[in-house]
Amino acid sequence: MKQVLFLLGLVLLASCSEKLIEPPEDLLATDKMVEVLNDLAILNAAKTSNSSILETNGVQAMKFVFEKHGIDSIQFVLSDRYYASKPVEYESIYSKVALMLETEEKRIKELKKVNDSLKNIEKDSIRKLNKLKK
Repeated sequence: MKQVLFLLGLVLLASCSEKLIEPPEDLLATDKMVEVLNDLAILNAAKTSNSSILETNGVQAMKFVFEKHGIDSIQFVLSDRYYASKPVEYESIYSKVALMLETEEKRIKELKKVNDSLKNIEKDSIRKLNKLKK
């Protein structure tokens, strides 16, 4: 959580400056940045809702995301700072992240509906079989 607050602080500082920042040599492409931010949002939500599962499995959210995407924290921070200096592009990145999260939420809700329906059908079938046996 401290890392996220640090990153957000950097973003706020970078967005307040008037001077444009030069793109870093290893700038993350916007699509890659969207994927990284999406994964960070999901893992931070998981950490907030039930951190014991992550701790039990030895998962460090930031380290996991950086390794998954083959980047390091410096590359992420510099890329984030650069995009934060371009508010329109930065807003576009976060809009894409929000859309990805909403799409995933809808997909999970649909899967839950199907799963719940299958469980209800199974319960009904068991009840009917039990009635037939009696």
